[in-house]
Amino acid sequence: MSPSLDHVGPIARNLADVTLLFRAIADGDGVPPEDFLQSWNAPPKLQVGVPSGFFYDDLDTEVEGAVKSALRAMNSIAADIRQITLPIDNDRTVQAAESYAFHAATVAKSPELYQPETLRRILTGEKISAEDYRKKRLELDAARREIRAIFDTVDVIVTPATPIPATTIAELQTHPEQLRPRELLLLRNTRPFNVWGLPAISLPCGFTRAGLPIGLQIAGAPGREDWLLHFAHACERSLALSHPIRTSSV
Repeated sequence: MSPSLDHVGPIARNLADVTLLFRAIADGDGVPPEDFLQSWNAPPKLQVGVPSGFFYDDLDTEVEGAVKSALRAMNSIAADIRQITLPIDNDRTVQAAESYAFHAATVAKSPELYQPETLRRILTGEKISAEDYRKKRLELDAARREIRAIFDTVDVIVTPATPIPATTIAELQTHPEQLRPRELLLLRNTRPFNVWGLPAISLPCGFTRAGLPIGLQIAGAPGREDWLLHFAHACERSLALSHPIRTSSV
């Protein structure tokens, strides 16, 4: 739907399975070696960056508590944990223009096949000019080059995956007007790393009282998926001691 932003990534029960899947689909830098399972017994000590503001603003209390607990547990596996500042750009011109271009023919032919809110969002890209798109695409390329400088001081970046727990389908069926606001909030912390083109992973770091998982997001430098997976595995082991995996009937 958006060639500048879309990408493929594996989902699995644990980091070992994620890494096996990643090795199967990846090509180029950052692919862990075949014996990565053996080397994980002695993970490298990495510099961890925790962004101030934005990613940690207005967190749900249960999310905030679980993430703070995870950061404390991280002290034993990180070389250092420091505050950093990241530039956030919420412009959606490239996404809107590319999404409309992908759907334009179908929207013109059969608009009734789209859910109304989806159709409304697709049509936001209809009036974006080719010149405006090219300008914003160049700005996106520049932002992706500039963000690499942060990895001169840290190896990985840690944030909550989402600022609030997942919304139930039943809740949104009762209040459909909340769909877009909730979606924007749930995507708030993951979207910037997608825009920057940085590899990122989310792993559970606790559960809400209702039994919903709380996610910890870890992002790394371009081409350093091996470090990212290595560190995420160390976090998985450390967090399992603080937050034992449990099942829920929810």
